[in-house]
Amino acid sequence: MLKRQKESIEQESLFLRTSADSSQGFLENLMKGYSKLTIDDPLIPFREKNLNQIVDNVDYGILKALDGTWVSYNADYNKNIDRTMNGSGVHTTIMPSPGTNSGTIPGKFSFECEEYIEKLVFSLVPGGVRNRGGANELFCGAVKYEQSIKSVNTQKDNPDLLYTPIHEENGMYLWLSDVYNHAATKESIERDRGIHAFDEEDYKNYGYKGEYRNEPLVQVKDENGNPQYILMSELKEGQEYYEIIPAKELKPGAGNRGPYFIPDYSISRSGVIPHGSTITLLGDIVPSQSNYLVQGAPQFPEGDKAWNYDFLSVSPTMGGAGASETHPINLDEPAPAWVHETLNDQNDPGENKIYTQRILAHDLYPYSVRPDLRLRDTLSGQEVKNYVFLQMSSKNKTGAQGGILNVPFVNRFVPTVEVNFRMWIETVVENGREILQLQYEQIILFEFHFGDDGGTTSWPHIQVNTLRKLEDIPEDQRKIIEEQFFEGTKTPENISLNAPAATSGCPYHKG
Repeated sequence: MLKRQKESIEQESLFLRTSADSSQGFLENLMKGYSKLTIDDPLIPFREKNLNQIVDNVDYGILKALDGTWVSYNADYNKNIDRTMNGSGVHTTIMPSPGTNSGTIPGKFSFECEEYIEKLVFSLVPGGVRNRGGANELFCGAVKYEQSIKSVNTQKDNPDLLYTPIHEENGMYLWLSDVYNHAATKESIERDRGIHAFDEEDYKNYGYKGEYRNEPLVQVKDENGNPQYILMSELKEGQEYYEIIPAKELKPGAGNRGPYFIPDYSISRSGVIPHGSTITLLGDIVPSQSNYLVQGAPQFPEGDKAWNYDFLSVSPTMGGAGASETHPINLDEPAPAWVHETLNDQNDPGENKIYTQRILAHDLYPYSVRPDLRLRDTLSGQEVKNYVFLQMSSKNKTGAQGGILNVPFVNRFVPTVEVNFRMWIETVVENGREILQLQYEQIILFEFHFGDDGGTTSWPHIQVNTLRKLEDIPEDQRKIIEEQFFEGTKTPENISLNAPAATSGCPYHKG
């Protein structure tokens, strides 16, 4: 978990008022004063009189940079990209082939890959969300999001399908920060104790005659070995005791020594997908060395190094297209010759190539195989000053875990078992002006059917996109976005229709 620079409520307010430096960029100012929270850091006491001040000054962390309306930004200006793209986003989706089921004809799948445009709206929830945990208080900065996606289909004979709605999602991000220590007070004890002032059981069992007991009783013995019970505060230095009877009540100040809760992660995302999946992801800002604001542009692999199954639409359980990370396919070169050949038992023993041939033969290759190369290629013509990198997952390797809940139909036929999400918030310099840019990659893993040997198959479903604030995209692109997401579904006349025909939607996300 990350903490922001603060030592008291008063100093915190001063820091928030003075942290903005007009000579620096938005991300530079936003990320000032953040560091890793450790057990050695001071605890900030919570006091009821400060509640409104704490709520009003809640920290949103890097999530504050998301506030606003983001839309697809198509980098066709980029001369380093040798193809015309009609949409900034690319998705790949694998679904069960029609007629298959989990008991017969295993492993047949339908593959879809297409471009898309998107509107993604983030809005800060005013005030801190208070999570009360006794001695611990956690105040979260909440950010709502709403996502709308339309595929870009370029079928000349059916222009009505040019923009097809394929995905809607809403949810909330939380910045899991601002942990306070909330010790017991005389007032809270009297208000919340809910016990009798005199305990008959204490008197009967231990001879304790006082009112409600806020410290342990201990058993001691006299020189003849006769036991009696006294309060722990009555023990003499070095006096031996034999039993401890826990306290039934709090003392003022109880809890001020901990436990000091340190969350595993700084960010959570909860999302509702209208096909029947609800997700919770946990993650954090990923530093470069100790820097949470990284200078320069995000780095993506080139050549052979891009064949990394963590980011491919082809999984090893699908046969891996007959390749491996030690014998990769270079995705920066044309697809191998076998991709366009008729395969048989002689040139494709084991059926690994024919199984994935259509993925590598797709018109959007290499993005059909590794979609995040589209993000890399978009960046190649830009001057990126700095960025913040977020990484989240429903299934972390260690520590706290997120999760996925599916409705029975999805759980039976296409279980969604894991979601991995990466987001880059970037400062791009154009014509002497700094512009915020958002890039993301989401990899959802399905499991359905099985291999010839009965093994479980993992099927990646991947989405990538580059977005900017609505006011920061070119006028021609803004016109399309406004028509599709703000004014209706009228087909604009200036979209290129010279690309090959594509399919009509993402089967998993299609509404």
